Amino acid sequence: MKQILYSYAFVLLLLVAVVSVLSYGYGQGYVYIYFRHWQIQSNVWALLILLVVLSLIGQVAWLLFKRYFSRLEQRKQKVFNFEHLHPYEKMAVLWLLDANQDKRQMVEGIFKQSSLLNEVIQAFFLWKQGDAESALKILEHSPAMAFELAEFQRIEIYLSAQQPNQALTHLEFLSQHELSPWLTDIQQGCKQRLILLWGQFATQFPWLYLQSSQFGQLNDADKTIWLQQILLAFDQVSLDDLHHLQLRYDEFKTSKLQDATRENKILWLKILARLPEMGQAHEELAEGLLNDLFDQEVFYLWFEKQLLKQSPDYEKVEQQLNMWEQKYPNIPIFSFARWFIYQETARFNEAEQLLELYPDNILMSYLRIKNQLKDNDELIRQLNFLFEGNSNFLKLNL
Repeated sequence: MKQILYSYAFVLLLLVAVVSVLSYGYGQGYVYIYFRHWQIQSNVWALLILLVVLSLIGQVAWLLFKRYFSRLEQRKQKVFNFEHLHPYEKMAVLWLLDANQDKRQMVEGIFKQSSLLNEVIQAFFLWKQGDAESALKILEHSPAMAFELAEFQRIEIYLSAQQPNQALTHLEFLSQHELSPWLTDIQQGCKQRLILLWGQFATQFPWLYLQSSQFGQLNDADKTIWLQQILLAFDQVSLDDLHHLQLRYDEFKTSKLQDATRENKILWLKILARLPEMGQAHEELAEGLLNDLFDQEVFYLWFEKQLLKQSPDYEKVEQQLNMWEQKYPNIPIFSFARWFIYQETARFNEAEQLLELYPDNILMSYLRIKNQLKDNDELIRQLNFLFEGNSNFLKLNL
């Protein structure tokens, strides 16, 4: 449509120039049209403009009708051969099926004449074939205008080749790089792609991600996976990694804690439980979660930390327990926790009375058995082993 408008504008300007030269010194001319009882009197300029406008209207109307009937015909048409599709339709089908490898020659043929995308497409197929080195070499010859697309491809190659340092370097550079003007219309898509690549990097290399200057650019789902990976690999890290982890939590607490999902907050709580020096942060996070909504696992993590302190403040713990019990009544784990407090504060009679509550609750049943075993450490150890063998129960360190 734009080409038609530009063409008519050019022709109109050309005609105006020609008529201007021919009418120089002779005036604007005179045109008289008589048809039946209609009479039109004007000059050559008006007639010229009228003819061009009418021609343009006719051309546009014809084009619109042609497109409309062409689409109606396409909808009625039955496709019996993939090769009969339009090249763009072929590309769409391959994209929807993720079947580009099946038609590699066709795809490369479409982009062969593209000075912008040819190298990026070739690198993609080489990488999919497992030839990462050749793919990276081809990307070096990609045009400057395709810089972002080539960088996305490089990062994916480095991640698949388990080269985290190179991937991190390019991720950080691309995160700070100003987007090329021609990609402005799909800026959100580029940003989303970058976030997904950060998520892939964080889940593959969870501890190295802590050292990134762009820490925090993950969606909620990838943050969950990253935190789970941190927990799984917690026992195999260095002191330097743990230091970075503490620094990152301090940043998270200051700026992003309120926006985090509850699931991710609980994962952070489990991480903090493994860091003795983060006891205060663990307590604040646990109490915040419990004040919003009761969760048995969160409560036990908080309670365990309180009782395993060098000098537990049983009075403070009991006050907090009373407050939650008023807010969330008839929850067995509160009686379970209170039993330990009574034992530690020598209120044995009150502790015995608690054992009569909740006869069908597994936690209280555990206490009743433990109370009968008294000081037999070996039997209590075996009891804990059986109790913790069920994944639905708590791991007891009290």
